[in-house]
Amino acid sequence: MFLDVLRRRNPRLIDAAIDLHQRGELPANTYVLDLDAVTANAESFAAAAGALGLTVFAMTKQFGRNPDVCRALMAGGLEASVAVDMECARATQKAGMRVGHLGHLVQIPRAEADAAMGMSPDYLTVFTIEKALEAAAAAARVGREQPMLARLYSSDDEFYSGHEGGFRAEDVVRVADEIDALDGARFAGITTFPALVFDPSAQALRRTHNLQTLEAAAAALRGAGRPDLEINGPGTTSSAALPVLAEAGVTQVEPGHALTGTTPLHAVEDLVELPAACYLSEVSHLYEGRAFCFGGGMYVDPVFPPYQVRAVVGRDADSARVLDAALPPPAAIDYYGQLDLTGRSGVSVGDSVVFGFRIQAFVTRAYTAGIAGLAAGTPRVAGIWSASGQPASWPA
Repeated sequence: MFLDVLRRRNPRLIDAAIDLHQRGELPANTYVLDLDAVTANAESFAAAAGALGLTVFAMTKQFGRNPDVCRALMAGGLEASVAVDMECARATQKAGMRVGHLGHLVQIPRAEADAAMGMSPDYLTVFTIEKALEAAAAAARVGREQPMLARLYSSDDEFYSGHEGGFRAEDVVRVADEIDALDGARFAGITTFPALVFDPSAQALRRTHNLQTLEAAAAALRGAGRPDLEINGPGTTSSAALPVLAEAGVTQVEPGHALTGTTPLHAVEDLVELPAACYLSEVSHLYEGRAFCFGGGMYVDPVFPPYQVRAVVGRDADSARVLDAALPPPAAIDYYGQLDLTGRSGVSVGDSVVFGFRIQAFVTRAYTAGIAGLAAGTPRVAGIWSASGQPASWPA
């Protein structure tokens, strides 16, 4: 699904991945990212958000916090990150990004509160008063007053499994007062996740009840004399979603897959953002009508019902062909993917294999690599990094 869009809208990324792999400059099991396209995507997103008065924090987990990609985002005008966890915060700050938002989706462990406050995040999300107390005490120890966002929920809100938590929305005025009473803390606003989701049946974005919860909570806070609020509304955030979020009163947006052109909406509509990511593998061996290719990064973010995955296979752009593929089920270790060779010939050990799917590098054991110079026709590998944004030990 995403491969079809990539082949049509940014085929040079596929060609470059194959060429650089065949030249021994890219390893198998690598998420390959077009840095020029990432910068262009960041520029267009920043312009659209700026026109609506929205603050942007870039999510980087999906490309493994790759520092070259972080710098490409900064070149496009996105200078602050949203860190899904402390590893995100450390990697993006090291790459030069400001930590704009921390603690959402993952709360800060108690023993890391001091380190978190030492990063001076613009905003910290808390789910409980206990977490607010921990952070406030840590902020006070370094002489800071930390702006905090309260994560809210109401009975009809929806969450991805394992993402639940927060303060009950009807208690938001009391919660704001309790946070303001803490030495080292200041109540700054509210957040949820997800504010928008993709509806596969309608092939369109859908407002969740969570967004309605934010609107109602904001009205209650303003009625209690709190007119200046930050309203953070992440979830399936492409430039196409910005008018919907702004109309609902959202002030902070957090694009992730928009920056690589891989939100669900990008698979069914040609949005302004270009597809800028693929997964590179290599044929390991042939067996009984199948070609096995190296895995390690075959986690496909399940935003669509199961669909036929395909891959581009070959040693150069002219000879490459598209084959049906089968990836290991989520419960299995992805040592290999498999390519269907029924009625096909000419596939050999060592061929490059390029997939296009919605990536989540940070939960894999893959490499990540940014490719610079694609727009000028002079592609080169900017660097090879681990899935956590650290220098890769490749080649040994």
